[in-house]
Amino acid sequence: MVSKLSSDRRIHSIFTVALTSLLILGTARLVFDYLKHSQSQFLRQLSTLAWEEHKLPLVNISREEGIEEGCNLFEGKWVFDNESYPLYKEESCPYLVKQVTCQKNGRPDSLYQHWRWQPSACKIPRFDAVKLLHVLKGKRLMFVGDSIQRTQFDSLVCLVQSEIPEGRKSLQRIPPRKIFKAKDYDLSIEYYWAPFIVESISDHATKHTVLKRMVRLDSAAKHGRQWKEADILVFESYVWWMYKPLINATYGSPDRIKEYNVTTAYRLALQTWANWLESNINPLTQKVFFLSMSPTHLWNWEWKPGGDGNCFNESYPIEGSYWGTGSSLEIMGIVRDVLQRLKTNVTFLNITQLSEYRKDGHTTVYTERKGKLLTKEQKADPKNFADCIHWCLPGVPDAWNEILYAYLLHDYAHSLAVEE
Repeated sequence: MVSKLSSDRRIHSIFTVALTSLLILGTARLVFDYLKHSQSQFLRQLSTLAWEEHKLPLVNISREEGIEEGCNLFEGKWVFDNESYPLYKEESCPYLVKQVTCQKNGRPDSLYQHWRWQPSACKIPRFDAVKLLHVLKGKRLMFVGDSIQRTQFDSLVCLVQSEIPEGRKSLQRIPPRKIFKAKDYDLSIEYYWAPFIVESISDHATKHTVLKRMVRLDSAAKHGRQWKEADILVFESYVWWMYKPLINATYGSPDRIKEYNVTTAYRLALQTWANWLESNINPLTQKVFFLSMSPTHLWNWEWKPGGDGNCFNESYPIEGSYWGTGSSLEIMGIVRDVLQRLKTNVTFLNITQLSEYRKDGHTTVYTERKGKLLTKEQKADPKNFADCIHWCLPGVPDAWNEILYAYLLHDYAHSLAVEE
């Protein structure tokens, strides 16, 4: 009997220990699962924070950054720099159009990509794509003008796009606009086709080649509706005006068309643009730039006495004093006069002289015409088919954007100083 009781107690004890062990193990499992779940959530939070930091890296911009006091960014010389230039590779930017991809189109040399613009008495801040993205965060920057201005747009997109992860950037074509977006920065860099700035019969984004050009010298309202909401506007208009000495235009009455001297028409158009600025731009929240004329290099006798060609096969910039016949001093004077009379502050980007030196930077025969790359026969005839108006990328327009960057960085740094 005693033996049986002792046996029952041992069985009861073993059962109690087993039950207790199961309860302990079950509780431990629940605790482990909870901790595992919590750890998973914590790791996901860390991952999210790391991704956020990857998308928007920390940027330190000091109050002194931008343009040195008294610095003239537009006087200087081109310095050969094959270590830090170009700032991007042609093949690394998927947004470039065939018109400007000179290497891909067969250009045998690449020297034109390795020149850095160096002001005489100061330095341009080294271009920093991440800083520019930070400066432009939440903003719309819009380039307005012709195909020269489109090249500046393409250049800026290429300068920043490599710092934006795949899937977080996009390029849309919504004629007459091209829109590049950086999603995580809530910013857009845009291009708007308006070759005369004021309205014209050449305002269609692709079908703009007409036998007789005609402009509406007193009307910019249609275009202005697209410009009005931009935070930063960069205007340019020159080459399309210089097709012939006279241009058909209307002023006052839309039905009364007459011929105007080009310089007279240009002044009237620019005054219409200036009036639009005064009525629509808020100088406290919006910035306006005007890019001076982009020079052409159509006749090499201008830099090579006795020459009978053009910019084709040029590999080096012009040295010393030079001003070509492709740049109109009269037009330059009109621009300065109109800008000086404006109440709205417009920053004049005087890229003409520095670009005058760059006879080597044009697309020549390594480009397209009417949407098609030049044929082998056309390439063999540079005298008739070389394009000495447009620029290869990477190339000269990158320097224009480095200067634009210097101004934007300077304004941003100044705003930080004011806030402090």
